[in-house]
Amino acid sequence: MRADAQRNRMRILEAAEAVFADGGPDASTEEVARRAGVAIGTVFRHFPTKADLLRALMKRLLQQLTDDAADLVARGDPQTALFEFFALLVERTAANRTVVSLLAAEGMDLPITGPLGSLTDAVRELLKRGQSTGAVHADIQVDEVMALLVSACQGALHGGWGIDLRQRTLNIVFAGMRTQDRRPR
Repeated sequence: MRADAQRNRMRILEAAEAVFADGGPDASTEEVARRAGVAIGTVFRHFPTKADLLRALMKRLLQQLTDDAADLVARGDPQTALFEFFALLVERTAANRTVVSLLAAEGMDLPITGPLGSLTDAVRELLKRGQSTGAVHADIQVDEVMALLVSACQGALHGGWGIDLRQRTLNIVFAGMRTQDRRPR
């Protein structure tokens, strides 16, 4: 793909993410084109159908999460990186609620366990690093963290949890994972 076509594709995906988050299910492809600063034909050249655009958005989200997890493993504070990633994942899931709903309406159900499962190795490493600093209980296992992640993401996605409920829920989850001497003030 030519460099200008790659830039257009990225602008379209960035605009689509914002348009679907703001406009919900009624968001239009025309608005995506307007915000991306491209003609509607350019959008359809990259994404022939709305479903193609939505699938590309989900793929982009998973790649962003994978990149974020890798960055936290490499450069994150071992005491907080697991919690940062957990919160980020729940927030991104909530932000992409419309995209998932629209894909489901197209007959493409996206079970959250599949995409999250691909992040297990990164979560395992973040967990080990948190445990090595004493910030996370040593007896917590990665399957338990993944179960909590899936549950929190499902709640944010299908339960319509507002930001306040998401934050309160994460505080409870994190309090259960943290060792007593590492609780935030």
